Amino acid sequence: MSTPSAGANIPSKHVRVPDLARFKVDGHKIAMITAYDATFARLVDQAGVDAILVGDSVATVMQGHTNTIPVELDEMVYHVSAVARARTRALVIGDLPFGSYQVSSQQAVESSVRLMKAGAEAVKLEGGLAMADTILAISRVDIPVVGHIGLTPQSFHRMGGHRVQGRTSGHDAGGRERLLDDAHAVEQAGACAVVLEGIPLDLAAEITSKLSIPTIGIGAGIGCDGQVLVLHDVLGLSETTLTFARHFADLRGQVVAATQQYVSDVRAGSWPDEAHSFH
Repeated sequence: MSTPSAGANIPSKHVRVPDLARFKVDGHKIAMITAYDATFARLVDQAGVDAILVGDSVATVMQGHTNTIPVELDEMVYHVSAVARARTRALVIGDLPFGSYQVSSQQAVESSVRLMKAGAEAVKLEGGLAMADTILAISRVDIPVVGHIGLTPQSFHRMGGHRVQGRTSGHDAGGRERLLDDAHAVEQAGACAVVLEGIPLDLAAEITSKLSIPTIGIGAGIGCDGQVLVLHDVLGLSETTLTFARHFADLRGQVVAATQQYVSDVRAGSWPDEAHSFH
């Protein structure tokens, strides 16, 4: 496991949406983390991430659901506000949950306004060609939009689970050529960046080379302009290791061990001790 040196290259100024385009031009790899609360947002902000995505994956990571579909807009507003209050420099991106933007462009704008009022500096939504008009409508009211194509978790039922996309040719949903069309549509609609999830690394690299906006990969290889992972995976708090994720620490084991010690001390009558009691 690599250890960052003291004084690592951590930008000191607040990252803004226009910085994303500059990062792509400069070859600065964008480091994004998905987090959901003030405590962790403050820590990853201090660690130097460029952006914090408040993801609808809160449904699976924090709420215990098997997919992201159940999470509500009110819940996303709550988590966005908690993260936004805690960070000082990272860009905050709020996920639009399933059902909060698919009905109409007006609904999408209204939902985006709610996330922005909660502290988001950009919103993210899933879909390519089918969502181009929606992205355009949100962008027209000066709300920055991050697209998301490839493995789109809100399409869980249509895809038959979380399945890698773009492995076969074709313009149908999930086909290689369709993903190229999706990426182009998202860019042309005015998105400031696009997440590429669960697609072959050569396709992700091709998309990245063809777009003027930065690509953020998750399960899309090293050729993207940046990467995003869920913090709970990074810290090793998740029970499983996904193919596209990595545990950079084993906090799950440490949490269990610390709690076991606490339980043992309570039952033995050694906690609390004199030093941690009032007199």
